[in-house]
Amino acid sequence: MKATTFLSLTSLASAALAWPWDNLIARNVAPRRKSSLLINPDPQPDLPTVQAVAATLPTDDIQGDILIGMKKKRELFWFFKIEDAAAFKTSLHNDIVPLVTNTDSLLQVSTQPVTAVNIAFSHPGLVTLGHSDDMVDSDFQNGQFSDAPARFHDRADDWVPAFKSGDIHGVILLASDTQSNIDTQLAALKTSLGTSASEVYSLQGAARPGAHQGHEHFDYMDGISQPHVDGFGTALPGQKTIQPGQVLLGEDGDFAAAGRPTWAKDGSFLAFRQLKQFVPEFNKFLIDNPTIVGSMTPEEGSAFTGARMVGRWKSGAPIALAPLADDPTLAADPSQNNKFDFSEQDDFVRCPFSAHIRKTNPRSDLGNSPFNNIIRAGIPYGPEVSDDEAAANATSTDASLERGLAFVSYQSQISGGFAFIQQNWVNNDNFFQSGTGLDPIIGTNGGSTFDIAGVDPNNPSQKLTIIQDFVLSRGGEYFFSPSISALRDVLSV
Repeated sequence: MKATTFLSLTSLASAALAWPWDNLIARNVAPRRKSSLLINPDPQPDLPTVQAVAATLPTDDIQGDILIGMKKKRELFWFFKIEDAAAFKTSLHNDIVPLVTNTDSLLQVSTQPVTAVNIAFSHPGLVTLGHSDDMVDSDFQNGQFSDAPARFHDRADDWVPAFKSGDIHGVILLASDTQSNIDTQLAALKTSLGTSASEVYSLQGAARPGAHQGHEHFDYMDGISQPHVDGFGTALPGQKTIQPGQVLLGEDGDFAAAGRPTWAKDGSFLAFRQLKQFVPEFNKFLIDNPTIVGSMTPEEGSAFTGARMVGRWKSGAPIALAPLADDPTLAADPSQNNKFDFSEQDDFVRCPFSAHIRKTNPRSDLGNSPFNNIIRAGIPYGPEVSDDEAAANATSTDASLERGLAFVSYQSQISGGFAFIQQNWVNNDNFFQSGTGLDPIIGTNGGSTFDIAGVDPNNPSQKLTIIQDFVLSRGGEYFFSPSISALRDVLSV
């Protein structure tokens, strides 16, 4: 039976305006939405209905962003420092917790809030609130900047100063369909917090416009290969089913559960990375390096090179199933576009071992291991490429034109989730085979060039030199996103 969520009388008015605290309240208030605050492009898996979620999965107590994935229309990341712990706790308990959006409320339009609110804390943030419990995750405890330059080949000088400061105690996530809604909710939260917390940094993300919705800035459809969390609806063909404890602490599959505090159950570690993308340079690289097979034109050869580097065509069709030409019909069918596991592709011919989707999700290459799984919940940030940038084949140095991905992943162990994937797969020249090369999309050799193999199916051993990092880390941090009951009963009292 799912837990009943508390709503104080003092917060009833704001909660009624902001979101349905639980399903009972939701049935007794007028629907506040006629259109969803989420995107749902055809290639991405649909979210389940509330009725399709297993009763053993307490989605009324799990913060909404964790299981939803890459489906927000607009999202603000507001990073804060706690200045007065006692006053912050009071505001958290009385004003913020009643607004925190659970998973159930996002699964149907009639119960979605005007603006969804989630909150997560860094390790210093939890300590500031008086909770120094061992979360059995050294990455979370040490923070991302402690070893990112050595571990992920990040360049410290490229990091946003806020992520190096040690001042970030938490992040509030605000998601809606309009910037006005987000701005209004942020203003209200700032008023509630008063001087108990201060802004350290913020980053505004948004789904790309029109036909590009769901695509990241290199223009490839994203969010197709999410794992299926057991109990959260039904798996699609080719979709890997994982135990809830791979994402949620304390659930089946969380192998560190015994050593963790009981209040951490049904929370998740949030890994945040601001990833700048050099789009004009990437496009120029494809133009300069077409891979011609048969009667392909140079333009088709450039698209083919991109598909071989990513592992999917821009539509989302996987080269494992559409090896020589894009197939938008296949891409638009979630029951088909993920229906492969590389089991019959133990060479470079269909999908290179260096391809981004094979580097980050090797499937049968590792026997479909139940470990090293994440739920990705990021969103693009920054404007579209300007005419001047496109003409110059160069990203502007104007900071206001920076674009990229606000990367977010959820996992129950950072060292087995994001950090493992980045260090041991993405940036490992010899994964999955010796001489494979780094991930050509998000891999980095500290700013130096590197070679990848397998892009040309006619000559798989031929190397392609990646002349620059197409994705640059601007820094990030690790957070813990607690259950709503933990926010209410433990962290805010």
